[in-house]
Amino acid sequence: MTIKLICAFVLSFLFATAFGKYYIPWLRKQKAGQEIRQDGPTWHNSKAGTPTMGGVIFIGAVCLACLTVGFEGMLRGEYVHIFVLLFALVFGAIGFLDDWEKIKKKQNLGLTARAKFLLQLAAALVFVLLMRQIGYLTPNLYIPFFNRSVLMPEWLYFILAAFIIVGTVNAVNITDGVDGLATGTSIPVFLFFVVISIVWGENYSELGIFASGMVGGLMGFLVYNFNPAKCFMGDTGSLFLGGAIAALAFAYDMPMILITLGIVFILETLSDIIQITYFKLTHGKRIFKMAPFHHHLEMGGWTGKKWKEKELFVLFTGISFAFAVISFIGVYQRFLI
Repeated sequence: MTIKLICAFVLSFLFATAFGKYYIPWLRKQKAGQEIRQDGPTWHNSKAGTPTMGGVIFIGAVCLACLTVGFEGMLRGEYVHIFVLLFALVFGAIGFLDDWEKIKKKQNLGLTARAKFLLQLAAALVFVLLMRQIGYLTPNLYIPFFNRSVLMPEWLYFILAAFIIVGTVNAVNITDGVDGLATGTSIPVFLFFVVISIVWGENYSELGIFASGMVGGLMGFLVYNFNPAKCFMGDTGSLFLGGAIAALAFAYDMPMILITLGIVFILETLSDIIQITYFKLTHGKRIFKMAPFHHHLEMGGWTGKKWKEKELFVLFTGISFAFAVISFIGVYQRFLI
């Protein structure tokens, strides 16, 4: 199995780096540039026009890995990695529609929040019901670190599942605010799933191929997305990432691991919620200089130090990696004792 995971990583990485050389210039010719938030840091204005929808690079890479390295599993009737891929693709398609609207309107506003929420909710419910129907999912809620499962009524589990999926997808989307941030913080998350696949054995090899393909694709994309970014992933990429992370957590039947594994995404989202709530309650006062939290640090919030984008990348990716290790400690014994 380890050889397959290595092959998935290498194939994805090579595809992403090679495809990006041709895809990014093509995006420039199509004038698929990113519009910058007017209320954001003023130094971000120089990023206006940077090609967006770059997420297609790692999306194509993981598709290639699943359909080649994962083909043997499909011949055996193992399609769980394809279900995860298709689910993530649905969210990527929603993100693509959002990006397309932004490009067409030449402003940083795409689909309405209501339209995105309804589309995401529908996709989440269909995925959970499908996974339950074919036996990849149970209503037993696994509790990491305690190595126990809690039996829940199926209707309650489905509601919780939909909330977790939609929340995860949008949390990753919120994190995509500076060069390489969503890419860097997602890599340790997928590495976690790769390592878990190795530890838990052959039954999780197909999911491991998907996760390893994501690591390779993201590292290949980071060549173009690291500061100064030559390309942004756009909502096409960030919603795909969120969908992939959420889908893997459910495919491994341990969605609660996202509390620690996705700590960066959760903190970013909480900073946004706190800022909006406090602003409304106090009629205009703010806790953060700007939300989400990475912008607060970028603008010198609290300490006065204005964090550079490369520093933010190292800080947030480091935190994500540390919590991926913590998450591994919390679940690795699940099928070993």
